[in-house]
Amino acid sequence: MNLSYLIPRVVRRFLPERIVRFLLLRSIVIEPGLETRDPQAAVQRYVDILTERGDTLKGKRVMVFGYGGRFDIGVGLLESGADAVVLCEKYAPPDDSHNRALLPRYETHLLLNGELVRPRNERITLLEADIRDVKPSDLAPVDLVISNSVYEHLDDVEGITRALAALTKPNGLHIHFVDLRDHFFKYPFEMLAYSKQVWYSWLNPSSNHNRYRVWEYRRVFESSFSQVELTVLQRNQAEFEKARPRIRPEFISGNLEDDSVELIRVIVSQPMS
Repeated sequence: MNLSYLIPRVVRRFLPERIVRFLLLRSIVIEPGLETRDPQAAVQRYVDILTERGDTLKGKRVMVFGYGGRFDIGVGLLESGADAVVLCEKYAPPDDSHNRALLPRYETHLLLNGELVRPRNERITLLEADIRDVKPSDLAPVDLVISNSVYEHLDDVEGITRALAALTKPNGLHIHFVDLRDHFFKYPFEMLAYSKQVWYSWLNPSSNHNRYRVWEYRRVFESSFSQVELTVLQRNQAEFEKARPRIRPEFISGNLEDDSVELIRVIVSQPMS
């Protein structure tokens, strides 16, 4: 029994959400995604990918799926050439103290609405809803959907992917970075050692970790898009082999290259109707 894993996991499972949010935004114990900790680097990464493909942000309507509550990423996309940005986030509310500090520099994109800083609706749209409830008639279609370390937290990967595909233009593109590791990073495959009942009752963090493996992501994206490019960015075969005796059979494909995947990048296009 790995108590050095189990005790912190149980504590994290039952930690009040307001405390989790406080720690996350300050990078204390819980590390936030790239969009939160370094939004300019996040924007540049997407710019670089588009450049490699002979494309740009210019004129594009971009959705940031799971933006984390800070408006830097939306402003950064506009400053880098995007025509409009949809900041989509069901769970994390706007980080008002952080966003207020952005206002003096970005008054062309942000405004003070009472006591709160909010985007100017002309170019930045806040979408604080379950994406599965958003109909194509409710939202103008987007050219580009981007996310970083969001997909591993989804509770309905298939349904949400279908919903995002339905909101994407026929010639639109998605770029998703997905972290398949246990987010207690010292033990990257430990979460795969527990049954569904134990995981969801006692160990699954409040942010949810769906434990999808690379072959499952491949299947999901191929069911909603005609063109799927799934690139493995990082494997850890040594750690997987160390954990293998405890890993449950449903998380083992028998192909070590797939089983040991930690990080992937998924670029998809041609959404299916």
